[in-house]
Amino acid sequence: MVLRSCWKSRHKNSGGPAPCWIRPGLVAVLCLCVIQIGCGSGAVGETKNVVQKDAEFDVTYNDTVTSENQTIYAFNHTVSRNKTEGVRVSVLSQLSESPILFVVRQKQAVLSFQVPLILRGLYQRKYPYNHVARTLCQPPTRAASETQYFFVDVSTLSTQGTNYQLRVSRVESFTLQTNKKFTFTASPSQPQYFKYVFPDGVDTVIVKVNSDMNFPCSVMSIQDIQCPVYDLDNNVAFIGMYQTMTKKGAITVQRKDFPSNSFYVVVVVKTEDEACGGPLRFYPLRPDELIDAGNRSKVLDVMVSPAINSEVYVMGMLFCLGIFLSFYLLTLLVACLENKRMSKKRELFQNPADMSPAETGKTPASPYEYGSFADNGSTLSSEAITDSATSTDNNYGYMGQEPFKRRPFLNHLHHLAIRIERSLDSVGRSRQESLSSVEEDDYDTLDDIDSDKNIVRTKKYLCVSDLARKDKRVLSKKYQIYFWNIATIAVFYALPVIQLVITYQTVVNVTGNQDICYYNFLCAHPLGALSAFNNILSNLGYVLLGLLFLLIVLKRDIVHNRALVRNSLNALECGIPKHFGLFYAMGTALMMEGLLSACYHVCPNYTNFQFDTSFMYMIAGLCMLKLYQKRHPDINASAYTAYACLAMVIFFSVLGVVFGKGNAAFWIVFSVIHILATLLLSIQLYYMGRWRLDSGILRRMVYIVYTDCIRQCSGPMYIDRMVLLVMGNIVNWSLAAYGLIERPNDFASYLLAIAICNLLLYFAFYIIMKLRSGERIQCLALVYILFTAVVWGFALYFFFQGLSTWQKTPAESREHNRDCILLSFFDDHDIWHFLSSIAMFGSFLVLLTMDDDLDTVQRDKIYVF
Repeated sequence: MVLRSCWKSRHKNSGGPAPCWIRPGLVAVLCLCVIQIGCGSGAVGETKNVVQKDAEFDVTYNDTVTSENQTIYAFNHTVSRNKTEGVRVSVLSQLSESPILFVVRQKQAVLSFQVPLILRGLYQRKYPYNHVARTLCQPPTRAASETQYFFVDVSTLSTQGTNYQLRVSRVESFTLQTNKKFTFTASPSQPQYFKYVFPDGVDTVIVKVNSDMNFPCSVMSIQDIQCPVYDLDNNVAFIGMYQTMTKKGAITVQRKDFPSNSFYVVVVVKTEDEACGGPLRFYPLRPDELIDAGNRSKVLDVMVSPAINSEVYVMGMLFCLGIFLSFYLLTLLVACLENKRMSKKRELFQNPADMSPAETGKTPASPYEYGSFADNGSTLSSEAITDSATSTDNNYGYMGQEPFKRRPFLNHLHHLAIRIERSLDSVGRSRQESLSSVEEDDYDTLDDIDSDKNIVRTKKYLCVSDLARKDKRVLSKKYQIYFWNIATIAVFYALPVIQLVITYQTVVNVTGNQDICYYNFLCAHPLGALSAFNNILSNLGYVLLGLLFLLIVLKRDIVHNRALVRNSLNALECGIPKHFGLFYAMGTALMMEGLLSACYHVCPNYTNFQFDTSFMYMIAGLCMLKLYQKRHPDINASAYTAYACLAMVIFFSVLGVVFGKGNAAFWIVFSVIHILATLLLSIQLYYMGRWRLDSGILRRMVYIVYTDCIRQCSGPMYIDRMVLLVMGNIVNWSLAAYGLIERPNDFASYLLAIAICNLLLYFAFYIIMKLRSGERIQCLALVYILFTAVVWGFALYFFFQGLSTWQKTPAESREHNRDCILLSFFDDHDIWHFLSSIAMFGSFLVLLTMDDDLDTVQRDKIYVF
């Protein structure tokens, strides 16, 4: 049926084609009216042929359209309330300057597109597509079964005839089934989307889209059941959740976010690959030039699977709590066994001194035997040895004199004399301490004392007593500042971090942009507003074990203070000087590492990776300071100097993340600063701080080179220190050269590697020198060392699995995503959190107990290295 008219038929009769009769007079009147008003936007007197055809599904219609005719294809199909049937319109046309406009009119929606379809890329580049296929939006119906009509209008403004092919077909597997994979093909001009309905009893599902092809880059989106569906590259980000992908994509969807209990899975292929890390192949010479994009079809498959239920969440949380609370129970058990052992040892000490041989039935023990017992001090709380444990003259234990027998009465007199002598010594020491200044500067600025320091600290062989001469109250105050400073830093650092990551998570939830955060999307379990609760929960170990370490240090601190109150010879004159401020700072840093790592994993990306590494730098620096403080308590760095240096490290970390990627100038400057800092620190350690950086430094350096290298060839005076510093310089110069040559993208991890390498080098040197000096490592400390080494090995294995990386684009990062491996709740990185927190806790225990064998050794017999 053909109508000559100047108006576009709107077909009031939706039940079928328009009637085939119109009176000739009515036609003339209508045409005359249209001519008088200009027929809308058309030319005066213009006429147009409107052709309507009854069309069928799965039939290809070849036709021609010009500006003088318009074709309408009428379709009808049955819609069921319990079954959704997809309908897809496919059009193929030749490329021309005047496009053909296709308008699909449905009962509750209108879809329009032109062919060739022009899609824009970066810099307004234009890509024409002459083959377009779109899926029609299917609004839900309330009737059990209903026949719906839709019309496809074809028109153009081209005066020349343009050929096209039109085909409307039903979409197979439009409704996705649970745990069933469906394969399809998509392109920029032929997007695809499917419907999924939540089955009963399932509240959360994970939608996985995979492909064997890296490129072309594509986008997967989750949208609510409403029209229109945004399924083009230029509008797919308007609504719902979306993420770019190359080979893998996954989005976790919760029923509570979709009132209709269903959603659309939309897959769109992008016009360019830059968003997925691909190259930009085309660059137009003229702004309006059309670029042939080539074949950008991509084969993908989609599968929807149920996610974990609430029972798995509970099991994951109980597992996490159970692991770390077991360390509390184990610590309590070790403490009880240690106290029981110490009680028995005290009984052995007290019986010979308080009872006669007739009462005990034994020969009185010799002072040598007492000294032997004193050498085997407690490992967990060696400061708890009472006066009775050292009631014999200390020289017996150290000099190894031959044992001798005493009568009971003389034995009692001997012990009484020793106690009186110790009391007098304690009174003298207390008076001397009360007369001394409690300010460190007052002691150091005296000229004679400074001269004495030059003499003492430049000796070839130093003992701890040479570097433990300052008032213990001054040093205790000095090292307590470490704890209070890091506590203050933690508060001021953590509060803005928490505020920022909450904002990040809010932006992700509101915009639906899944490319903001670098999750392991195949194992990201949401809880409330959090997108990856499991990655946050696994950081609980740092907090709990850090708190446990603080309790252990507090217990040791209390025991040591009680020993000082009793004027215990072991606490006053023996062993490594006990200063617990750095240990408190280390425990606090471990807790803050857990908190900030959890904040980072709220939305991990390159802009907030600093949150995850800042306190790692702190921990590495504090551990090195603690190792140095053990044998150099008087000359260790102050808290202000140490934290200022760590602040510079974090400052360079930020600069490296922002400006370091491929920036040669930055790497040159950083490498020079790294090498200069290494040299200055080496000089400071070699000369024990007895040097000055002033205008005469170059003259003194030339003089030393002349006298020691040219005039006579003499070796270094401090060979052990020189070996350590040479090795340290080799390591640091090598790391600086690697950074300058390779310029790694992950600057924060590179900086952390520098800190860890230096810490491991110093720790290995300390252990070797300790054994070389004839000292020993007690059994419990050795167990800690072996246990920590094994746990670190497993932890690093899981760390290097690399489930995501913000050094690449979000789409490329998702290629590394993997499924959960523990309890269907935790992934490889969560296990890294578990193991690394345990390994750090073990490392702290090693530092706390490794010198317990020296608790009964006089400080003038403990070497400095």
